[in-house]
Amino acid sequence: MSVRVRMAPSPTGFLHIGGVRTFLFNWLFARSYSGECLLRIENTDTGREVAESVEQIERSLRWLGIEWDGETRFQLDGAERCRTEAARLVAEGRAYEDDGAIRIRMPEEGVVGWDDAVKGRIEFPADQLEDMVILRSDGRPVYNFASPVDDWVDGITHVIRGDDHVSNTPKQIVVLRALGADLPVYAHAPNVFGEDGKKLSKRHGAVSVGEFREAGYIAPALMNFLALLGWAPDGETTIMSRDELAERFTLEKVGSSPATFDYAKLDWMNGLYLRALDAGAYADTLVTFLREQGSTWNEARVREAAPAVQEKIGRLGEFAGFAGFLFEDVDPDLTLLDGGVLTEAASQLATVEPWDAATIERALKALCERLEAKPKTVYLPIRVAVTGSRISPGLYESLELLGRDVTLARLRQGADGAA
Repeated sequence: MSVRVRMAPSPTGFLHIGGVRTFLFNWLFARSYSGECLLRIENTDTGREVAESVEQIERSLRWLGIEWDGETRFQLDGAERCRTEAARLVAEGRAYEDDGAIRIRMPEEGVVGWDDAVKGRIEFPADQLEDMVILRSDGRPVYNFASPVDDWVDGITHVIRGDDHVSNTPKQIVVLRALGADLPVYAHAPNVFGEDGKKLSKRHGAVSVGEFREAGYIAPALMNFLALLGWAPDGETTIMSRDELAERFTLEKVGSSPATFDYAKLDWMNGLYLRALDAGAYADTLVTFLREQGSTWNEARVREAAPAVQEKIGRLGEFAGFAGFLFEDVDPDLTLLDGGVLTEAASQLATVEPWDAATIERALKALCERLEAKPKTVYLPIRVAVTGSRISPGLYESLELLGRDVTLARLRQGADGAA
């Protein structure tokens, strides 16, 4: 089967993650049939804002790992073809002029329907469809005319888009039939909702690709997660590579019920992908992320810290919270400090040689025995004094990375503050 699909976002400033999921479905479907996937911008004018939005859309898709075939297309480029076809429809009696605009004649009886590849048979009573303006009085085509004309001209075989476009489909079918064009297969993927059952928006958290990237999600994990929003190959498989997703994707497995965007599941999946990286690749990924965020932290120290956090964090954006104490001064909660424990810890660690995690571990366990106290009682004030937090990479590894001088200085400062 020869397949050609398109994704047609509006240049509205950022690419919503729900739209990205729909584009991914188009791309996976096209690749599964060795077909083509086009990128068409549904613009109605030109200008710097449109150019900036298009650049953001293209950058977001490329980062995620989605490419498209050929040059990016623009709806505005087809405006002259739309005017030509509108004039033809008037000449044929399928459309008429109305106050300078042109309206297409809708059928007066029966139904306008199609067999949706996701939702099944859908029909709209013809008497509920009003004659639609297809060309405004200033010569600009409306969306529901320009879009199907572009689909016809581009040879689109399958229109895979969000559920919110169902109401546009009967109008576009009427247009295509009037033009004498073959109808594409329509497939309306389920909407993406938040866990509260409402359409995903900023109140739920990040909603643009850029925001997810800045939070420290990596592209393979985000692609894997998005592919499973409304699609499942077998109900069991969760982790799939880009190539495996393309190989296994079918429209038959796309559900018709709304998909729920589970941020906790995304964190879990992202963590799996991060932990699966070898040490060198993980460090490279972490360094690249921090550079993108404008961090000036010492790269060698970041690479040293990478193994200590790889098993701990689910997003690269959590690195600062776990390991920021290695690069900046800390401000511990004095109510969690124990001056006596910290003084004893400084004394115990002052003679540790060599200064490595294994030797530090033995010294701190000996301290617990000498104080006749449980490790959690002794380690909490040490951790808070040295890292500024209850949560950090492993304590022994943290102290090794921090170094003897800074560790002892923070323990003594913490002891003074707690006294």
